[in-house]
Amino acid sequence: MQSTFARRGIAVAPHSLAAQSALAVLREGGNALEAMIAAAATIAVVYPHMNAIGGDGFWVISGPGGVPGGIDASGASARAATRDWYARQGIGPQIPAGSVKGSEAGRSATIPFRGGLAALTVAGTVSGWGAAQTLSQQALGGRLPLSRLLEDAVFLAGEGAPVTLSQQALTDAKKAEIAGAPGFAETFLVNGAAPVRGALFRQPRLAHTLSRIAREGTETFYRGALARQLAAELAAVGSPLALADLKAHHARLVDPLALSAHQSALFNMVPPSQGVVSLMILGLMARMGARSAWMTPGADALAGPEGAAFIHAQVEATKLAFRVRDAHVTDPAFMKLDARELLSPERLDALADQFDPARAAPWGRRTDPGDTIWMGVIDSQGVAVSFIQSIYHEFGSGVVLPESGVNWQNRGASFSLDPTHINTLEPGKKPFHTLNPALARLDDGRLVVYGTMGGDGQPQTQATIFSRMRHFGDTPQQAIARPRWLLGRTWGKASDSLKLESRFDPAVVAQLRAWGHEVETIGAWDEAVGHAGMLIRHPNGVLEGGYDPRSDGAVAGF
Repeated sequence: MQSTFARRGIAVAPHSLAAQSALAVLREGGNALEAMIAAAATIAVVYPHMNAIGGDGFWVISGPGGVPGGIDASGASARAATRDWYARQGIGPQIPAGSVKGSEAGRSATIPFRGGLAALTVAGTVSGWGAAQTLSQQALGGRLPLSRLLEDAVFLAGEGAPVTLSQQALTDAKKAEIAGAPGFAETFLVNGAAPVRGALFRQPRLAHTLSRIAREGTETFYRGALARQLAAELAAVGSPLALADLKAHHARLVDPLALSAHQSALFNMVPPSQGVVSLMILGLMARMGARSAWMTPGADALAGPEGAAFIHAQVEATKLAFRVRDAHVTDPAFMKLDARELLSPERLDALADQFDPARAAPWGRRTDPGDTIWMGVIDSQGVAVSFIQSIYHEFGSGVVLPESGVNWQNRGASFSLDPTHINTLEPGKKPFHTLNPALARLDDGRLVVYGTMGGDGQPQTQATIFSRMRHFGDTPQQAIARPRWLLGRTWGKASDSLKLESRFDPAVVAQLRAWGHEVETIGAWDEAVGHAGMLIRHPNGVLEGGYDPRSDGAVAGF
């Protein structure tokens, strides 16, 4: 499979219409930030099972002169969302006397994943669009109005977007679980069934809301007339969110985390994102290279970009990094260690010393699923954006607000109700995020943006495609299209085994089992391993990109 080349601008997305929205803005003289706003709005409409304007977003940016930056557009929990509040709803390990609703046997120990009680965090993604537009205007001379950037999204929501096979399959798989959530059935089902591939899927209420945002600006979502409407709608479906929570929210400009490894400067998002995990995995793999054959070129079962040594080293690095993540990473206001400390050479050296090149470490934990989209854009000036937008599970909470048509996320359902847990629920706290967009500057002058969807699969796939490109010389398209793997669960997969696509050589599977891995074979081109993408700006200005054939995506450039 060949990569796509361009000279003046390039975009990649897991849905071709989103990539085309970005390209149209670039052709009109827009910059990478403006192009990404357009792509983000479009994909929120055309890939509704994966993301929505009722979700969160993160941006990692290479600005003028290569200066890195970032936008944290994730929302915090409602001020009313306390452990006691959930206990009074009959949810949680401790319920005050006299406040139980229903029988003790019927209560849940965890926050529900669907319905109004799951919609407990502010949706931050629209604030990220606003912050990106402000940056575009102030730093890049951006001139395109928000009405132009949301134009495609408004049209596709109102006039209809073609249903993808992914949307049809996920709707069919999840409809029984989510059908009872307020507004889900009338929005996402047709006569009680999933819409079929190729049919036009219309969201007129969402079209009206997007038009309103285009006219009034992104602030209306949090501090304007739309915010007042959203607060009333949220209250009506049983969410603890209130107008004060929306008013308190602002996207944050942040400095991304950085790590020097693999002859590259690697960048990723700060907590509550797990960007530190993606960097840790690459840092550990660099150290493991001296004790493992994973960097060795070749085509046998051990060596090369599809070899057992590469898979084993990365899986073991993932286990080590996840252990650190689960002990330390949460809302940075609640962390005892700064994330940068977790990336210190001393800590990474000590972790790498635990690596056994011929034996799998114990696993057996439950990992987190997640439905997400990743997209990338590079413009003619070399400004690059790595972007991710999500509603957590398929269709988020399943709640679609009755007037605005906004599908609200359930990211807050990942909070623990155990007061001793690092991610325990607190009012105004941000939940831990699997979302993490990646960017790298290589010492040979290449600039790379890359990423994927897929919950805990994100750091794994990032390490896979980056390493294939950096160490084995793969083009972006080769790195993405080769068979991939996943340790643990992601959307659509419930087991915690090491999953390998069936295109791997049986000898690779046999070697991994011999080293002690619990291996499961999945489909040849399985969406469970994520929808990845990668763009490169070469030193001579040539732009190159690859998209994931497991998705409905495309690379668009000119």
